[in-house]
Amino acid sequence: MNPPAGSRPLTGLSRRRFGTGILKAGLASLALPSAFRQPGWAAAPSVLLGNRPEITHGVMSGDVTTDSAVIWSRTTRPARMVVEWSLKETFRDARRIEGPVTGPEADFTAKTQLKGLPAGRRVFYRVRFEDRGSPGEAGPSASGQLLTAPRDRRNILFAWSGDTAGQGYGIDPAFGGMRTYASLHAAQPDFFVHSGDTIYADGPLPAQIQLPNGGTWRNELSPEKSKVAETLAEFRGNHRYNLQDPQVRDCYAHVPILAQWDDHEVRNNWYPGQTLNEDSRYTEKSVDVLAAHARRAFLDYMPIRPSADPIIYRSVARGPLCDLFFLDLRSYRGPNGANRQPTRSRETDFMGGTQLGWLKQSMKASRALWKVVCTDMPLALLVGDGVDRWEAWANGDHGVPLGRELEIADLLAFLKANSIQNVIFLTADVHYAASHRYDPSRAKFTEFNPFWEFVSGPLHAMSLAAGTLDRTFGPEAVWASRPAGSAASGPFSREQYFGTVGIDGRSGELTVTHFDREGTRLNSTTLEAHAS
Repeated sequence: MNPPAGSRPLTGLSRRRFGTGILKAGLASLALPSAFRQPGWAAAPSVLLGNRPEITHGVMSGDVTTDSAVIWSRTTRPARMVVEWSLKETFRDARRIEGPVTGPEADFTAKTQLKGLPAGRRVFYRVRFEDRGSPGEAGPSASGQLLTAPRDRRNILFAWSGDTAGQGYGIDPAFGGMRTYASLHAAQPDFFVHSGDTIYADGPLPAQIQLPNGGTWRNELSPEKSKVAETLAEFRGNHRYNLQDPQVRDCYAHVPILAQWDDHEVRNNWYPGQTLNEDSRYTEKSVDVLAAHARRAFLDYMPIRPSADPIIYRSVARGPLCDLFFLDLRSYRGPNGANRQPTRSRETDFMGGTQLGWLKQSMKASRALWKVVCTDMPLALLVGDGVDRWEAWANGDHGVPLGRELEIADLLAFLKANSIQNVIFLTADVHYAASHRYDPSRAKFTEFNPFWEFVSGPLHAMSLAAGTLDRTFGPEAVWASRPAGSAASGPFSREQYFGTVGIDGRSGELTVTHFDREGTRLNSTTLEAHAS
């Protein structure tokens, strides 16, 4: 979204001790020589350190389940990814997994899926890249860790937020870089849901921004962040830019990421079939061409489990207490318009029929206590895209469901008819944090059970005032981090946000807590679990 015009102790080895021990020492030893540590530096085969394939942007894990995880990294030249994993910090009895050979076709990124992991255990992993012809010719390793999902009802804690490097705010070391990631990491979540706008491909970075308090924000720059992204290389460069920040890399090495995308991975408010004839910044006028490049870059740089036809919407099981359902509200939507059609059609698609059907049946089949729907856009907040044009589900008429709202009505009625309980929605996109309760007693559409939606973000972007809610589904803004009408702020202030979701293994209670950039607790909501 663009601005409008005008804690819990760990058993066993603590993450913090691990982070201040092996990982920090390891990252220091892996640091690139100063001649190569330039803002925006992206290694290519012609820029080699000695003759060994080196790791350039740390390591990540993602889509972690009870028995599997995806490991990601990037190297300097064609090489084979090798992953070792162990249940011991010392890597005694480590298992070695040979991953794929990577090269320029993947921008030297690689992913390996670990299988057969033990449930509910902390897994230490390290990655190196080996020369294809000389397996002993390998660069130094980079280390990370992850927690597999349990099979029993032990406590769960995870974080979520969205919106990174937006509205001109990149990395300024004088302001501490992307500080919210450090606070999120310090909260020690089991995993992190990035709810979209993982990059701002349409947001070139200026050299500096004059701040409201008279100070100056000075960005680290890179060639790919000097213009809107149009080529595959430029989209990939946007992902690399965020990984320049050491706090982002350190967070991702410790905390698995489960990612989805929104609009700024491509362009603000995009939809399939859109043309950009009025936007002089773009020489490529087809959004479909841009989206194909953006999708490839997103899948290259996010540790999403590989498949023959990778799709962004998917479910991730986290044991008996929690299943997560990740939506893709970009790839299948119709055009942004007045959004008031009385019946469903291709023009009213938001999830689209195939994805909506998958979501309903997947939630019905779930045996987890809590069903968490991760949506990259809020359900009832009014998000405009011009005069009487709407970017999200809501259309602003506060009446019976019309247009895209028909999908929400269909889903909510299905959940009620099938007695699917304990559903919450997590989202970002609107650049402030909020807790919304939906109740049929206040709604124009009443065939649903009450539920909550929780909003967070931005992680590192402009923060905005609280928005207006469409009343079709009876929402109430129980809490918001920023009042309506407040002036825009940004990562030079504390007004950056993330949230955590904690589920108590004994009672089943779910507690959502909002935090600011410094990790200060702002608000909490505890929900009782209903018997299915």
